[in-house]
Amino acid sequence: MRKRTSPTILERAIYHVPEFENVIKKLSQQVTLRGQSKSTLDNYTRRIALFVIHFERLPEQVSEDEINEYLVSLARDPKSPSRSSFKHMVYGLRYYYRILGMNKKAIALPSLKKDTKLPVILNRSELKQLFSAPTLLKQRIVLTLIYSAGLRGQEVINLKISDVDLERMTIHIRESKYKKDRIVPLSPTMAIGLRKYLKAENPHIWLFNGKQQPGSQYSMRGLSWVMRENLKKTSVTKDVNLHSLRHSYATHLLEEGINIVTLKELLGHAEITTTMIYLHVAQCEHIKPHSPLDTLYGRNQK
Repeated sequence: MRKRTSPTILERAIYHVPEFENVIKKLSQQVTLRGQSKSTLDNYTRRIALFVIHFERLPEQVSEDEINEYLVSLARDPKSPSRSSFKHMVYGLRYYYRILGMNKKAIALPSLKKDTKLPVILNRSELKQLFSAPTLLKQRIVLTLIYSAGLRGQEVINLKISDVDLERMTIHIRESKYKKDRIVPLSPTMAIGLRKYLKAENPHIWLFNGKQQPGSQYSMRGLSWVMRENLKKTSVTKDVNLHSLRHSYATHLLEEGINIVTLKELLGHAEITTTMIYLHVAQCEHIKPHSPLDTLYGRNQK
């Protein structure tokens, strides 16, 4: 007998408010026209669907007072760390109103202060512990690859075998965040591991295949699980996650002398200000104040 599956959040929202199905189609069209990612659409429509289920109305049919009361309840929710449900709901509603041309509604929503927390990074000893923790070669390779090239999680699961050039020692990251392509160096140490992995696993199309069916992609949920489970095998007590490997890559490169502009390009940031946060974390050696005239003629600094 076939097991019945529970309805998704979107299906529940459409059940309560049938017009919501047309709204999803409009949002999907706008996302495509604007060149935004599917993950952006999925993240926001899920939040809007929760809103629709709660009120059993579309967002534009809900009064400002009702919206504020609902958002206050989310902000006070003790089960939501750092008011994440509140923040994501505001982002989702703002996205909804703006993409459908209701800018006045979007402006009326509460403003959110940007998170100014510094990224938490793993030191070199902690990274060595983490990379030696997995018993499966695939898990060891995927975690090491993220750190070795400073990749986002989504970038890793989107990598195809053809994107890794073992002769030119490059990794081609295609249509990442901001729809930008970039090429990053492939570490010689990483190349040794990748050759071993390719020979042992023989993946098809995607560099890291999923378990669902042949030729499927690794999932973000599976990738995050690999990080969490292997962290448990180490002595690391820091509050870190998969993205901390990218933070560690950026910080360690700065400490090893790479300039901030080059780092911006390697990370695929749109603005240099995003990259500059790592200057507050990196332990860089301070250069003794001196005149550039002395180094111009090759004189040693005393």
